[in-house]
Amino acid sequence: MLGIDGYEPQWCHDAATLAAAHRARFSRIIGRPLVDTWLMWDLDLDTWYANGPVILGFGDVNVEVTHRKFDECAITWNQVDMSMPLDLPGLRLDWHSDRHPAPLPARGRPLRAVNVIERIMPSHWRPHVLHAVEFLFDGARLAVQNALDENGLSAEPDVELPIVAWRRRPVAAGTD
Repeated sequence: MLGIDGYEPQWCHDAATLAAAHRARFSRIIGRPLVDTWLMWDLDLDTWYANGPVILGFGDVNVEVTHRKFDECAITWNQVDMSMPLDLPGLRLDWHSDRHPAPLPARGRPLRAVNVIERIMPSHWRPHVLHAVEFLFDGARLAVQNALDENGLSAEPDVELPIVAWRRRPVAAGTD
């Protein structure tokens, strides 16, 4: 998928289900520093290919987060071998680190909490929409969010979300 050999994301559109499925693994990396982040890079356009997974490296563990469609997200663990060439027809892609400013403030800082953020909707057919996976570090915040059929990155400081429009679903947190 996405030209990545061996990458098989399981798509989810429910925040509670996504949080429950990954709680144990996220709990094991709480307290670890963010070592690096990688993005798929379009070599011809010299820009981020935002359809590919955002990879967060915590030493020997990589977390791969990808959004698609209106509210689908997949989280995988150590599935992407960045030494293998990317093979997406019509595109020349490679993995690049430190090319987006959003993850830089979190680099080297310990992970303190992970949340899934969902937007509360007025419709009955879809009362909430999975919006982002939020990583809270000592003194920094990084959100890998749905940017309408691709990934977005935000390092905006932690703010209180309006209770009527947004909800945080805790996934994992430190004890201090």
